[in-house]
Amino acid sequence: MSTRAVITLPIAIKAGEPFEVRATVAHPMETGYRTGDDGARLPRDLVRRFECRLGDELVFAADLYAAISANPWLSFWMRAERPGELSFVWRGDRGFEHRETRALRFA
Repeated sequence: MSTRAVITLPIAIKAGEPFEVRATVAHPMETGYRTGDDGARLPRDLVRRFECRLGDELVFAADLYAAISANPWLSFWMRAERPGELSFVWRGDRGFEHRETRALRFA
């Protein structure tokens, strides 16, 4: 399974007004409790941290734990005074890291 992110932003943003950001990543998550065909336990492989930055400023972060659903959907509100680039990073077990960027477009 390849990693794929879905990020939803408004088409146009007004300076200083709050807007919703939604993000998820499709990741082959594994709890570490299941066994494979050979009877051996499959290694845990979870997304552990999500961060969103506007330029260099951290605007939202979440630490995720074993009880989180597969492919967690995160939603948060933010506001921006000027156009810029949002960067999204998901990090996990076994060196997993996925990055995406999106430009903020102002009305």
